[in-house]
Amino acid sequence: MTYAVSAALQAAIFQHLSADAALVALVGANIFDAPPAGTPPATYVSLGEEQVSDRSDKTGAGALHDLTVSVITEESGFQVAKTIAAAISDALAQPLPALTRGFLVSLNFLKAQARRDEAGALRRIDLKFRARVQDN
Repeated sequence: MTYAVSAALQAAIFQHLSADAALVALVGANIFDAPPAGTPPATYVSLGEEQVSDRSDKTGAGALHDLTVSVITEESGFQVAKTIAAAISDALAQPLPALTRGFLVSLNFLKAQARRDEAGALRRIDLKFRARVQDN
């Protein structure tokens, strides 16, 4: 098993989303690898939770990363959040930049959950993706 490629994978995803013209047109620079400190922007994208499992084989160390990219917005309704979520899905369907360690075998969409917060003030969509990586 290896967790060694995790930081490189996160950096590549963050870089890729931050450089995607369609996504940047919707949220500007409000793409974070952690929830923003202080008062957050009204609408932003955040890289979130990750679960990793071993996928090593006779060719080398590898892992499956189930990761979350979240859209959070104060906009009423889900239209804005869904438009941003679609841009994220489109961006991650394109090849990522090379990882600084290891390589990406595949990156696939798994599922999404759209919900309101308890107070009803925020809309949130959590997009779940699965990445298969190999260490080199």
